[in-house]
Amino acid sequence: MSITRRGFLESAVVASIATRLNASEGNAPSQADPARAGKKPILICANNGLNYIDDGYRFLKDGGDTLDAAIRVVKGPENDPKDDSVGLGGLPNEEGVVELDSCCMHGPSRRAGSVGGVRNIKNVSMVAKAVMEHTGHVMLVGEGAERFAVAMGFPRENLLTERSRKIWMLWKEYHSTDDWWGPGMSDPKWIPPSTPSQSELWQHRFDRLEERAAALGIEPEHRMAAIRRVLFPPTGTIHCSALNEKGEMSGITTTSGLAFKLPGRCGDSPVIGAGCYTDQDIGSAGATGSGEENIKVAGAHTIIENMRHGMSPQEAGMDALKRIARTYNNDMAKLRFVDMTYYILRKDGAYAGVSFWEGYSKGNPHKFAVHDGTRWSEVATPLFRGYSEEFPPFPVVIPKDLSEESEYVK
Repeated sequence: MSITRRGFLESAVVASIATRLNASEGNAPSQADPARAGKKPILICANNGLNYIDDGYRFLKDGGDTLDAAIRVVKGPENDPKDDSVGLGGLPNEEGVVELDSCCMHGPSRRAGSVGGVRNIKNVSMVAKAVMEHTGHVMLVGEGAERFAVAMGFPRENLLTERSRKIWMLWKEYHSTDDWWGPGMSDPKWIPPSTPSQSELWQHRFDRLEERAAALGIEPEHRMAAIRRVLFPPTGTIHCSALNEKGEMSGITTTSGLAFKLPGRCGDSPVIGAGCYTDQDIGSAGATGSGEENIKVAGAHTIIENMRHGMSPQEAGMDALKRIARTYNNDMAKLRFVDMTYYILRKDGAYAGVSFWEGYSKGNPHKFAVHDGTRWSEVATPLFRGYSEEFPPFPVVIPKDLSEESEYVK
């Protein structure tokens, strides 16, 4: 999909208005088709795995291990240099270094593996599995995880592609006077930003970003995408859960984390119980979105425990989202900067995808992919109506000159 410069900037206005005026619990119909619920085998994953889920399903259908099937899905984005959310080509930390995280759980053997802050190794999903299979540990991080990966035969390689490097350079030049240092929203003294009236100043800054993007050699068709990543640092992740005909389950989550993060930052993706949790008796769940918030509620584990006590997949996910809201005392001035999507698969094949907000902008809803013999995408059921806003806050402005068009490829 493409969006014009006009649409890109107006989406910020739409998001702001929708968030402030329509913050009420979503009552969208359940996305799980009753005719499909309960089918096995089945895979559920974040929507950036849609183009790779066929391979995972074929492997699962032919009797392959559930964790290996899920890894076949997430390896697709890990290996794709054009996908800057995970693996090769992932957006780097603030020093220009790509750091990757992953964790997995294997239901049949009730084991887990995890790695965090890994540099120079592309397929950290497989490294997490190697930790599970070849060590007495559950988690390895940083240099130790990288050295372990090399010892296991994984090649070192430069993960920073030229495209991601240019986006980082654009971010670095634009944010030369500010960064992620300083208190976040959870600080009691944090004050929500007000909408500035200095629209001409922000128009000038936007124009400068376009100029610098051109000077750095970013192709015209990719400039809006690069600018968006500079203004709205993305949290790129993929999760996949798998269930075979025997009722065996596994789950895996892998990510390059928050773009331009502080070096060494780990979000929820390598945290067992937050970014991923699988209980062979109950189900499997994973997450993408605001990692720090998900860690605080142990989201994936919370969902599995909710299902253990009788909640449906959708009810279990909604409860976890409400716990995140309670973390901020349901203060919508803060929650507009939070977003989360959960992917939930129960042992009987019932599933759900739930999200904090409808999406990041109008026309771009949160989606997830499902395969039970047929592949398709579904829209996640939102807790709140409206659209999240990115953090750090971006002021809502309408530039005076909106005639120039360029392409933004989602």
